[in-house]
Amino acid sequence: MILIGNIGREPDLRRTETGRAISTFSMATNTSWVNRDGVRNERTEWHNIVSWNRLAEICHQIIRKGDQVYIEGRLRTRIWEDESGERRHKTEIVAEQMIKLSRRSVGDAKLDQEQRQQAEENTDTTSTNESHQLSGSRNQTD
Repeated sequence: MILIGNIGREPDLRRTETGRAISTFSMATNTSWVNRDGVRNERTEWHNIVSWNRLAEICHQIIRKGDQVYIEGRLRTRIWEDESGERRHKTEIVAEQMIKLSRRSVGDAKLDQEQRQQAEENTDTTSTNESHQLSGSRNQTD
C-alpha cells in the first residue's frame, strides 16, 4: 500500500514486553470527484497506521497532527474475540517506509514564532552574538 495523507493524531510510542518499539497513529486520505450534475464531492478515509522498531521511534519524534506524509507498507487485518465473546476485527497499515512531506506542522510554526518573540524580548539582556546562536540552533531542528 502507498498512501499520501495527513496525520490525524499524534503518534504514540509504546514498548512490547521484549522491548520492541511500536508507534500507532491515524492518517486521513481524501478523494474528490465531480458527479453528473457538476457538483464536486469529497470523501475522507481514515487509516490506522502501525510502525515498528526504529521507524516507530522516528514517527514518534518527527511527525505531528496535521503533517502530510507518505506511507508505504502492507495491509493487515487482526481478528480477536473481546471480553463478551464478540468477534472483532481491525484493519491497519503496517508501515515499512515513511517520508514527511510537509516541512513543518502548524504547531511547530507557532512554537517557532513564540521562540522568536521570546528571543526579541530577551534582546536587552542578550548580546547580538548570543541571539544569532539561539536563532541558528532553532533552525537546526527543522
